[in-house]
Amino acid sequence: MKPIRIKPFAALPLIVGFTLTGAAPLAAQALAQGAVEMKKFGDWIVHQNSGEGPKICFAATLPKTKEPATANRAKIVFYVSAWPKEGVKSEISIKLGYRIKADAPIAVTVGDDEFQLFAQDDRAYVADATQELKMIESMKKASKLTVKATSTRGTQTVDTYSLQGLGQALQAIATACP
Repeated sequence: MKPIRIKPFAALPLIVGFTLTGAAPLAAQALAQGAVEMKKFGDWIVHQNSGEGPKICFAATLPKTKEPATANRAKIVFYVSAWPKEGVKSEISIKLGYRIKADAPIAVTVGDDEFQLFAQDDRAYVADATQELKMIESMKKASKLTVKATSTRGTQTVDTYSLQGLGQALQAIATACP
């Protein structure tokens, strides 16, 4: 059994139109008023929580392609988030739009690099902070990434994301949520 790293962002129910409608206990006060769009960089949109409380920022993007296109899925979103109060500067999470099959591999390919993520409900995360940093560095250098996963129903999916604008989005997050 894999050790599970607690992810503060994991408990947030995120809905694209890229607004936060609820909040985890950790950040409930900070996100009570939701998140506001700060700026768009290429295919990435940067958001920050509004109101008082600890700062939380995230960049989000939608897949350019989804296979199979006919699969019944909820919203699919790739996030990179920052929670400065918790010391998190670039947490990766992927909302796959379905419950992920337990113990099934989730493979993310960025250029020539491949990363294995773990599943928690309908999201995928990088288990190790060092691997997360390596994945972010690979993402900065590449133009696209793919995510391969399997639903609890056995449907295998492949989502492809553009990384255009990611470097600028990460810089905006670092500036807004140092």
